[in-house]
Amino acid sequence: MRNRFDAQLFELNREIIEMGAMCEEAIAAAVKALSSGDIALAEKVKASGGAIDQMERDIEGRCMKLLLHQQPVARDLRLISAALKMITDMERIGDQAEDIAEIVTFLEGHTMEGMELIEEMARETIEMVTESVDAFVKKDVALAQKVIDQDDIVDDYFSKVKRGIITLIAENHTDGEFALDLLMIAKYFERIGDHATNIAEWVIYSVTGKHKEV
Repeated sequence: MRNRFDAQLFELNREIIEMGAMCEEAIAAAVKALSSGDIALAEKVKASGGAIDQMERDIEGRCMKLLLHQQPVARDLRLISAALKMITDMERIGDQAEDIAEIVTFLEGHTMEGMELIEEMARETIEMVTESVDAFVKKDVALAQKVIDQDDIVDDYFSKVKRGIITLIAENHTDGEFALDLLMIAKYFERIGDHATNIAEWVIYSVTGKHKEV
């Protein structure tokens, strides 16, 4: 019975890793579409959301079966509970990648000062998502804490972008709508950083049994 349970836990881990990779790819593609003005790529990102949503449902179903049909010990129960929380954040990361791609389709390749800072912010958030999933795979509490600490860097980027965009609007009213689109994109990246932080916090919980909200 335990061997079967362990096999199902292995599959759960594999599916979470796969879902994390899908989210990483969606964010990276959204960033590439933003920097290159590639509308076709942005449309592909928008279309990828269904696969991420389906993966969330599949993992949720596996977790429910493990809880209902097996008798997990405390450590296993923490892992399954954390997985259920993590996939919710991953699904929202996918949603935000779609939202960024949606805005890119309206920009039509338009660029302006401040784009480079947003791209730097994007790279930081992608690293956070990647490392939060890696921390889960490796059961690495130190790496999870590194992700949590990185959130301050992303927040600082957002503050810089916001200040820059306010200045741009004041100096060039004709680009006001585009500047607001960039601000919204930066906000989505900030939220992705928040979700990566949540994932990292649940990784720590799965390993130690301690969560900051508990």
